[in-house]
Amino acid sequence: MNTLSNYITEYIEYCEYRKRLDPKTLKAYRIDLKQYKDFCAELSDFFGKIVVDHFITSLHKKYKPKTVKRKIASLKAFFHHMEYREILTENPFAKLDIRFREARLLPKTIPFHSIQTFLSTIYAQKEQAESEYQLHCCIRDIAVIELLFATGMRISELCSLKPSDIDLESNNILIYGKGAKERMIQIGNQEVIDALILYQKTFQTDIESCGYFFVNRLQHRLSDQSVRFMINRYTKLAGISQHITPHMFRHSFATLLLEQNVDIRYIQRMLGHSSISTTEIYTHVSNAKQKDILVHKHPRNLMEVNKG
Repeated sequence: MNTLSNYITEYIEYCEYRKRLDPKTLKAYRIDLKQYKDFCAELSDFFGKIVVDHFITSLHKKYKPKTVKRKIASLKAFFHHMEYREILTENPFAKLDIRFREARLLPKTIPFHSIQTFLSTIYAQKEQAESEYQLHCCIRDIAVIELLFATGMRISELCSLKPSDIDLESNNILIYGKGAKERMIQIGNQEVIDALILYQKTFQTDIESCGYFFVNRLQHRLSDQSVRFMINRYTKLAGISQHITPHMFRHSFATLLLEQNVDIRYIQRMLGHSSISTTEIYTHVSNAKQKDILVHKHPRNLMEVNKG
């Protein structure tokens, strides 16, 4: 007789080898489904509607809405697979109301002048480097930050780039996004191109040894955490009080393009969003453009009112 643990193991293998899901998705599934398994440890009816309902309630008591949403999605996908395999005759999710009101948090962006100061600080550190090691670190850090802001890619996408994904002759970057979706981004700024060329030339041997485009001092793939640490370091050196994360470069990329009147459908494609509704959140943070319109283009400015 199969246990819940066996069903979960089989499902994870199906997701890994049949659906070819990326490692981060698999990790999330393992964490979320183990949590459900632990919740059902003393229960026999682990596919029952009441058990699932109680589990979802327990999630709401512990986590923020965004996390709850992800965990429910993981469980729902698992139950759908159980139904597909005809292990379940009735899916409890068919009769569960899992909708809930989720606060829509506006994406945090970095002001234009702060990005300028941030980049200037890294370039200054490169000029002031006192050793070859410091110089090489700055060359790599410049390439990382320039590429983050130039493309709006996710930090996980940047750290997963292979040498073959970057064509510095045509200046195209092939990005593998969520759900194994590919998208092509062009680099249009010469300074960004120069930074990438210099990095590639400086780290050519390490890149070939590692197999990834961005490498650390041990010739391993550069990690998300290393980039976060790097950003924190330069933020302090630049004297910027705002806490800056890698994802904020992505938010700033989208918002600043929107303020330059770029069609939101192009931004959607560049960010790799499957739905335009995900991209539309940036329309709410484009305050600078909104203020400019209201200050300079409001019809009240054209009125000559006789005040007596």
